[in-house]
Amino acid sequence: MNAFGMFRNALLHATAAALCLLAVGITTTRLAAQAQDQDEELQLGQEVFNELKGRGEIIESSPLYDQLKPIADAITRAAQPRYNYPFKFYLVHEQQPNAFSVPGGNVYVVDSLLFFVKNTDELAGTLCHEVSHTIHHDTMELMEKREKIAQREIGGAILFGPSLAIALLGKLHSLSYSRDVESRADITGSDICATTGYNPWGLVWLFQDFKDATTDQVPQLLSDHPNDQNRIDALEEHFRKNPSVFKKFNPDAKSAKPLDVPANAPEVFLQ
Repeated sequence: MNAFGMFRNALLHATAAALCLLAVGITTTRLAAQAQDQDEELQLGQEVFNELKGRGEIIESSPLYDQLKPIADAITRAAQPRYNYPFKFYLVHEQQPNAFSVPGGNVYVVDSLLFFVKNTDELAGTLCHEVSHTIHHDTMELMEKREKIAQREIGGAILFGPSLAIALLGKLHSLSYSRDVESRADITGSDICATTGYNPWGLVWLFQDFKDATTDQVPQLLSDHPNDQNRIDALEEHFRKNPSVFKKFNPDAKSAKPLDVPANAPEVFLQ
């Protein structure tokens, strides 16, 4: 091999080595950024838990868990492969029926929601929708957008910490997701719901009950998640386009199993 050939081979080997190192560096950087994002999700989720616990709102034990647990377990089995942290469901005591998920995998179900929904499928659909927000990291993305806006307004950094957890908790009941974000959570939630065996029409039924209601008639659960006809139409279209998944489910709400919830169930709060 002449000198030019040796030089060319050496140059090719050096270039290949440099590209390999660059690829490793990019991959390492991406993994580090992903790990940091996940750590922030877990940290924020824990801080929200601590805040709710400090307020005395988390229910540690109650017969109401007997109704929630089978649905929550089924959703966890179906949704867990889509998210890095384990999903955990907690009952909390608040005035308005509601459910909300937070980064890190915790899902909080207000006890009065069990009395508000008409059947197990409406409850399952609601929880699958909330879990989907976590899977898509919707809360983190929305909070980061608001943080950037706040930074521009005050000219300083807002650090992740207890203050942000309190702020998030205060906004969880009024997070203004875009229609596209809500619709995406509806679609993913219906897929998860179908996997569990609960009827994905449950969320549609819940929307339909309050579609034509006035603002003061709509419960907090739905006023925070606009239930316009477009979302109902999008779900129904999704069902039609995927008959192998959804055709077996009955669209008639009369076919649903009522949720049997004991009245005046005792509640022990986490201290």
